[in-house]
Amino acid sequence: MSNTATRLITLLMLLQRQPNQKASELADELGVSVRSIHRYIDMLDEMGIPVYSERGPYGGFSLVRGYKLPPLVFTPQEAVAVFLGTGLVEQMWGQLYREAARGALAKLDNVLPEEQRQEILWARRTLLATCLHRIDPHRLTPHLEKLRFAIHEGKRVRMLYQGQGQPEPVQREIDPYALVHRGGWWYSVGYCHLRRALRTFRVDRILDLAVLNESFQTPPDFDLRAYLETEPQPQVTIRLRFVPEGAGIARDNRPYWDTFEEQADGAVEVTFAAPDLNWAASIVLSYGGWAVVVEPLQLCDIVHERATHLAGLHRANNGS
Repeated sequence: MSNTATRLITLLMLLQRQPNQKASELADELGVSVRSIHRYIDMLDEMGIPVYSERGPYGGFSLVRGYKLPPLVFTPQEAVAVFLGTGLVEQMWGQLYREAARGALAKLDNVLPEEQRQEILWARRTLLATCLHRIDPHRLTPHLEKLRFAIHEGKRVRMLYQGQGQPEPVQREIDPYALVHRGGWWYSVGYCHLRRALRTFRVDRILDLAVLNESFQTPPDFDLRAYLETEPQPQVTIRLRFVPEGAGIARDNRPYWDTFEEQADGAVEVTFAAPDLNWAASIVLSYGGWAVVVEPLQLCDIVHERATHLAGLHRANNGS
């Protein structure tokens, strides 16, 4: 469909949602001129759609009372967007929303016109998103089910949580406000009664989880997006030098680097942010002999210590 057809559908939806809308208001909603709105109204009239106008300060354009749009009116692109979104819901949420996602797709397939159905068939063959998770989502389903229920019903949870770098798991009581899928991991954001503050918990680090009878109310001013934007970010900046023979590896992973600098000798220097030096050491070691730490110097010591330990373990296993 053309942009004009899309705007006509949107205009119909706006008129159905609220009667007596002025041309200037409709023009702002659609991002067009008032003259275009009058032209679209004439086009709707020619199509036999009953639109009328009332003059005066409280007047405007309206649909004739009782007129309703068909239940589904999609452009081919909109139909694909719904299909892709439903597929992502199934892939991200797994068993929690699998049946609902497949049911929605079945209903779409049953009611959409042929043009939209063909567009969806094309998308099914050619547009695919995979590897959204860094851990098998089936393992997380029991915890995700409990957290979803607790968030929906406003119930406190008790969890046994193994935090990063903690020698032993800690029991906490949480008022869960939201579930977040971020960077391939699932997180629960909520109020921690142990720390008496908002905290973020990675779901795969929850060893045990129980929904309690105690109720809570999410604060009315809680803004999930604002919280995630202000959540503490990695504080350690790491600089690596990829030797000339490993420069291709640095280029292949370019999206991971904050800076990327080609060197005259063919080497590549990059920087990236890390939550701590131990995490950064694991990243450095994963590149073997292709990457050398430039800074911070403390990270060089950690990498050297780990590499020496690993070499000792392998010599022991080889009996040498």
